[in-house]
Amino acid sequence: MGAPGAGKGTQARLLEERLHLPQISTGDIFRALKSEQSTLATEVRAIMAAGQLVPDEITIRLVRDRTARADCENGYVLDGFPRTTKQAEMLESLAVEQQKRIQAVEINVPHELLIKRMTGRRTCPVCGEIYNVYFKPPKNENVCDRHPEAQLVQRADDNEETVQARLATYEEQTRPLLDFYRDNGRLYVVDGTLNPDEIHQKIVRALPIEN
Repeated sequence: MGAPGAGKGTQARLLEERLHLPQISTGDIFRALKSEQSTLATEVRAIMAAGQLVPDEITIRLVRDRTARADCENGYVLDGFPRTTKQAEMLESLAVEQQKRIQAVEINVPHELLIKRMTGRRTCPVCGEIYNVYFKPPKNENVCDRHPEAQLVQRADDNEETVQARLATYEEQTRPLLDFYRDNGRLYVVDGTLNPDEIHQKIVRALPIEN
């Protein structure tokens, strides 16, 4: 868990590789439904086509279906779920059904740093190399080190106004969820300003599993 730009996806992938547990992203689940032929997939596609948010009840059904597969028998890493207190309460019930324990990890990064991480991102349109004007600038301004003919581009949603709005939404919707796990003693907070390997090691040490 953590604000946009905190590095959740990176850490989820590292845990998947190290612990041989599947990384489960609700975003990936929703994207997979585009080509799936089932009643539930059809229902979700209709909701998304109408520009509406997928209800919590349907989201947990999708998570339940995915985590019931054989590769999740020994556990799994949730990335992007739960996002609300209601989803967290539903996950509690699911954990009881599956005889699993929940460990919540927050990657905590100051908002000022998150803003620089996201607004400073630039990408090479040729090779996909990612730079940051604050932390990892190219050798020559706004051009790729490998492809000097390529002007670096900024994602449309990496402007400061959009980033500030995303962070505000996170504070409103997800902060109560952190309190939920903190109150029941299952929230581990790691310093997200460390390098990815250090963050990974701290997370692994905090997990209630043999590794």
